[in-house]
Amino acid sequence: MTYTAAVSYLYGLQKHGIKLGLDTMMALVGRLGMPQARYPNLHIAGTNGKGSTAALTASMFQAGGYRVGLYTSPHLVDFRERIRVNGRMIAESDIARLTECIKALSEPDLSPTFFEFTTAMGLQYFAESQVDLAVLEVGLGGRFDATNVVSPLACAITTIALDHQQYLGTTLKSVAFEKAGIIKPHVPVICGRLPREAQETIERIAAERDAPLLSMGQDFQIEGETPARFSYSGGGIRYDALSCPLLGAHQLENCACALSLVETVRRQRLAIGEPAIREGLRQVQWEGRLEVVAREPLTVIDGAHNPAAATALAGYLRTFRHSNPLSRVILVLAMMRDKDQRGFIEPFKGLVDEVVLTQASLKRSSTVEELLPVVGTICPQVRTHPRVSGALSEASHLARPQDLICVTGSLMLVGEVKASLRGCGLSPLRG
Repeated sequence: MTYTAAVSYLYGLQKHGIKLGLDTMMALVGRLGMPQARYPNLHIAGTNGKGSTAALTASMFQAGGYRVGLYTSPHLVDFRERIRVNGRMIAESDIARLTECIKALSEPDLSPTFFEFTTAMGLQYFAESQVDLAVLEVGLGGRFDATNVVSPLACAITTIALDHQQYLGTTLKSVAFEKAGIIKPHVPVICGRLPREAQETIERIAAERDAPLLSMGQDFQIEGETPARFSYSGGGIRYDALSCPLLGAHQLENCACALSLVETVRRQRLAIGEPAIREGLRQVQWEGRLEVVAREPLTVIDGAHNPAAATALAGYLRTFRHSNPLSRVILVLAMMRDKDQRGFIEPFKGLVDEVVLTQASLKRSSTVEELLPVVGTICPQVRTHPRVSGALSEASHLARPQDLICVTGSLMLVGEVKASLRGCGLSPLRG
């Protein structure tokens, strides 16, 4: 099978959509010989911040000399971004080989979804690559997510907010219950700063499973205003003058969760020293999250797509405006139809001077005509351009060198922008 044929086959699997449940996934990894049992795992869930926390954790262990697998989703430009070992994407030839292998194993009775198939691929690739550790980001929820076939050394739940309500429920309590599905008996669980009702749900489930619970603000702390310089303390350990290149004050909490994970695991069998912790934080790379892609005007892209993430992004924009009172903020926005669009745009009220609405090239992306009535009631200065490239050009025309352009609303939009800036094609596999 060629790489092109593999991508075509995987694209066809997307017709299965999202299918909650672990039966197919357990059967699939069983036929592969349970690859996830051949190396230690760390499992990370959360409405927002789970990808950043996974990248931070992997970076610190890699700096400590470990061979680290990192499984994340969605990808931005290239499907291979999802499966990495020590930062290197899986090769096209391995995608083709593993697609052929897993396809044969799944026939004739299993019909895995795209995410189940690719998760099995990642777990198998990490086993073949003889990783010392795999860091796995949950795709959706936790309880029935395809990644929930692992028995991790520790897990983390970074944040809990409303998103994917059609699958996870319409209350914070129901969302917390689904994400707490990754908690295993006697396995430590790290929690970020959670709303009270979510925290209570996590505490109850952790207690039922006799899982040690470490909560931010109680068992570990973070001090600082930005990731550029901060301190961490917890479990009798304190690190001062830490530095991380990720932008936004919200990344401090992701750093805290990653550090707590590292400290928890290194008491078991994966010890790393303070120099590696500092180096891993300094060297971390995580694209599409307040990523600076141009200067003069400063242009950042951020995959925020729910109200909680919008609030975090608005905090960054507020800080920018305070430090640059003569600068303007121009938002380039596209969103999927199934998102809380009004809830997303509300935090930006009074923070942005212009909005340019556009549409990502997916069927479930809202048209500019659909977005306009929602956005126009909150941000009065709104322009539209149906093509992403045209919206970027429009924003660049509006901006002065001292201004800020922020592209947000969807990771799919961010992927299209990155592909445009690189001058490369976009994977047909989306979502």
